[in-house]
Amino acid sequence: MATAVFLITCPDRPGLVAAVANFVAAHGGNILHADQHTDTATGVFFQRVEFDLAGFPLPRDEIARAFAPTAAELGMEVRLAFSDDVPRVAVLASREPHCLTDLLSRFAAGELPAELRMVVSNHPDHRATAEFYGVPYHCLPITPETKPAQERAVRALLDDDGIDLVVLARYMQILSDEFVAHFPSRIINIHHSFLPAFIGARPYHQAHARGVKVIGVTAHYATADLDEGPIIDQDVVRISHRDAVADLVRKGRDLERVVLARAIRAHLEHRVLVYGNKTIVFD
Repeated sequence: MATAVFLITCPDRPGLVAAVANFVAAHGGNILHADQHTDTATGVFFQRVEFDLAGFPLPRDEIARAFAPTAAELGMEVRLAFSDDVPRVAVLASREPHCLTDLLSRFAAGELPAELRMVVSNHPDHRATAEFYGVPYHCLPITPETKPAQERAVRALLDDDGIDLVVLARYMQILSDEFVAHFPSRIINIHHSFLPAFIGARPYHQAHARGVKVIGVTAHYATADLDEGPIIDQDVVRISHRDAVADLVRKGRDLERVVLARAIRAHLEHRVLVYGNKTIVFD
């Protein structure tokens, strides 16, 4: 059953919920899910409304235009999405296999509502795994001298295939500002710490040296500021003085798989609104 989703951001005021509901009802639509949140500190209203397209009289390409007068009157920024549009996803990975292998399995099982179009890596290590799942594998090695050219080649691969979402599955390369800006709020990274704690490349070692009692992982949108993009999902696991760095890495890897998959699913199901450097993630 195909559905349409409105994702709305606007100044808070009375009548917003009624305006959206009245628009759907006036066209004979049936709202299946509705959720909203008001940030009282900033006076900003956020809403996600999903409605059934069966029997909805407006063609899809006219829905946004028909809603535009309401949106303009109420100062709404509106994103319209459809549940049966299939996004095209690319996964970028380096040598760590756990997140990539997990995602290959999830996509193959149909758990994530998208098409995994390719895996791109700066190492050849995972070619056999990707090919086992029938996913094209592109190995583009990097040296300090070839990094700009390699990134241009990666971007060309993604653009040529019309990639909608880029997933960094422990891709241990810093992307340029230009690359990130080319995919605004469309690059999801998994960082192996509970940000903003322990940023950088060796957070488990930092956590062990600090003697913390919990470690965590963070899935976020990549931005020009390293490890500071809007956070989509996080989780933690308890550790103790008995855990060595290897134990932290092992426990963290389990979390990385789950948190990355949850963040990707939230994005693909149109449940995430980015506001400044924060996200609103609807259930």
